[in-house]
Amino acid sequence: MEQDRAAGGRHRRSVDLGDGRYARASIALKLYRRTRRIRAYLRWSCNGATRERYVCEVDHPTRGENLAEAWRQARLMGLVTDPPPPEGSTASSDAVRAVMRANRAKDTGPELALRRLLHASGLRYRVDARPVPEVRRKADLVFPGVRLAVFVDGCFWHGCPEHYRPATRNAEFWREKIEGNRNRDRETNDILRAAGWNVIRVWEHEAPEMAAELVSREVRARRSGSGPSPPFATGDGR
Repeated sequence: MEQDRAAGGRHRRSVDLGDGRYARASIALKLYRRTRRIRAYLRWSCNGATRERYVCEVDHPTRGENLAEAWRQARLMGLVTDPPPPEGSTASSDAVRAVMRANRAKDTGPELALRRLLHASGLRYRVDARPVPEVRRKADLVFPGVRLAVFVDGCFWHGCPEHYRPATRNAEFWREKIEGNRNRDRETNDILRAAGWNVIRVWEHEAPEMAAELVSREVRARRSGSGPSPPFATGDGR
């Protein structure tokens, strides 16, 4: 796990052995006591034998920072690569495939973090529910009493303007897929607003504390009778 975090994911620790074979590498840090210098080496296994390649010297204050620097240099040197996705996969790379697999439909990490904070503040809500029963659209959090629907949108599937990067493989397929999701988001906003609901959308990369404060403020404003805010959606204004 330490190596995965430093490299940016397990899929980014691959050494190309040729003939379609890949080995998972690790970074070893060696302290040379005489010089007090730390050198980083890339290690992997090939045909039962351990191979090693010098990467660079590192001098950050923590082991995690040194590992991350060594992985960055190894990638710049072309020592590691992302293996291609399995045959038949629509992902443009193994990195994209990893993101796709990590993006669950519900109970994602950002959703759970937001729910914990809201619950700790005393708010109660419905999870993964339809704000309007007869409309087949679910929100991640629903506050029926104040008619507030909250969505936590994944950066990949919903086309985050800050983090989404267009695919290079099957580019047209993914462009249409993501744009379709964004259009559906806008349509959902319009449907709920027309039914008298307010909508809050937050990106998964946004701090859960800020999202929780936004939701809490809106719920309490509506409960206090000070009047609901004009219908809105956070994020990119969808």
